[in-house]
Amino acid sequence: MRTRTYNELRRLDTFLERYEYLKLGGVVGHATFGFDRHINQMFYASREWKQVREAVILRDNGCDLGVPGFEINGALVVHHINPIKEDDIVHSHEWVLNPEFLITTTHDTHNAIHYGDSSLLRTEFVERKPGDTRLW
Repeated sequence: MRTRTYNELRRLDTFLERYEYLKLGGVVGHATFGFDRHINQMFYASREWKQVREAVILRDNGCDLGVPGFEINGALVVHHINPIKEDDIVHSHEWVLNPEFLITTTHDTHNAIHYGDSSLLRTEFVERKPGDTRLW
């Protein structure tokens, strides 16, 4: 799998282009950390993670995939653009906390990225106009 980066991602203008770039196509129910889930939970509770998470949210202006117009009004997820594994956390690989490999998403967008289910994605806002009789 090739290494994806935030700098490459931000060159893509639309939400769907960014989704396609990030899409992983995993399988629902496939364990990522299995019995070692406690490692991942300790990592996400760490001070270092919380600091970098905050910086990424600010950089992305709280927008889904960092796309203006896709502001997140609920819970935010900071997604590792390249999936992390137990070994990455245990050996403190620098890239795990590097904003270059992180992006802000919603929970639904995060699941769509991991499982390839585009039906979970938010659709773009369609402004209604006088005389517009076509349903969404």
